Amino acid sequence: MKEIGFEEVTARGVRAASELLRDVVYAGFSLGVPAAQQLAQTREGARGALFFHACLPTSAFESQWPADLPVQIHAMSADPFFVKDGDINAARELVASANHAELFLYEGKEHLFTDSSLPSYDADATKLVIKRVLDFLE
Repeated sequence: MKEIGFEEVTARGVRAASELLRDVVYAGFSLGVPAAQQLAQTREGARGALFFHACLPTSAFESQWPADLPVQIHAMSADPFFVKDGDINAARELVASANHAELFLYEGKEHLFTDSSLPSYDADATKLVIKRVLDFLE
């Protein structure tokens, strides 16, 4: 990301999804959220969206969030990237503007708590994330 920039990371994610069918649920983790959010918010045919550890203001893209598009946002309540960078406010605004949106805040301050390969991994919180995501996808 430091070499190519935030916008290029997002653009590459959007391009990678261009071959996908339109009847999909978009998901992103941290730096992957901007591409997933842009696709879900602007590409016709999205079935839903799952955002982990990040959320952008809906104003970052060329249209508003589709009111009936379901979305879940998962993050830790004291994650400095999620809280101090304003993602938590963007998530709350998205939830307030959509008919089927949920923000799940888990106790803790870790950013990538769902990644079992990192010291920040939280098995209990991740178990709850997985349960909620599976319920969402049913």
